[in-house]
Amino acid sequence: MKITTLLENKTTCDALRCEHGLSLYIETAKHKILFDSGASDAFWENAKALGIDLAQVDIAFLSHAHNDHCGGLLTFLRGNRTAKVYLQKEAFGDYYVVTPTKCAFIGLDPKLHEYADRFVMAEGVTKLDEELTLFSGIRTHELLSEANATLREKVGGDYPRDAFRHEQDLLVTEHGKTVLFAGCAHSGIINIINRAEDILGRAPDYVFAGFHLYNPSLGQSEPRALVDAVGERHAMSPATAPATTLTPGCTKRWATASPTWRPERPLRSDFLESEQRTWQTSRR
Repeated sequence: MKITTLLENKTTCDALRCEHGLSLYIETAKHKILFDSGASDAFWENAKALGIDLAQVDIAFLSHAHNDHCGGLLTFLRGNRTAKVYLQKEAFGDYYVVTPTKCAFIGLDPKLHEYADRFVMAEGVTKLDEELTLFSGIRTHELLSEANATLREKVGGDYPRDAFRHEQDLLVTEHGKTVLFAGCAHSGIINIINRAEDILGRAPDYVFAGFHLYNPSLGQSEPRALVDAVGERHAMSPATAPATTLTPGCTKRWATASPTWRPERPLRSDFLESEQRTWQTSRR
């Protein structure tokens, strides 16, 4: 399995664009996968610069319906004429960010309805084949990001807190190793990993996920106590401790990165500056 970060918050390469958002390209023996599409067409341009032809992607997944992860979806659907895109059934809700100074729509572009035949609306646990399992319906609610408080769903004239029914996570298994992919982990990374363990019957071997421990709307990180608690639970829990963790996207101002990644060379889950790079979970 080879995983390439097409887009995230920072880059140290002038030839590649960056923006607040996330897009990953995942290549396995059976699939070429797009996981999220960033906020614009930047992911597509970066893929071209990296020599990746996204027109050849055979399946795509949207982690959740916020525009920093789905803003490039129109670009993808126009450039790739065949791949189905898996969304949660609640993905076309009215999702907003609400702060003391703004109330802004951050959901899916209504123009995407023109591509309804390309969408697969999922819920619960969906096992697509021996490699791919999609899941939602997180059952526990521990150590949630306080930044979630600014994220709302418009219901009539009210803006209650977003329940993240539009969020889903992906398990990719190859050569006996399973990687968990999450976008922002609004449902809480500890809760998501625990749910993945319930589904797998064991902990995932690797985790690619934003922890949403930084609030871009307010320009501030989560309280240190919450960040430490997430780290401690991750290190101590039998469900999460075995996993090597990489945290692109909405984690903090910084996200983890390392050169080519193989299980023989496990990574620390410290926070380090990142750029678009390729990770490999096993030797072909």
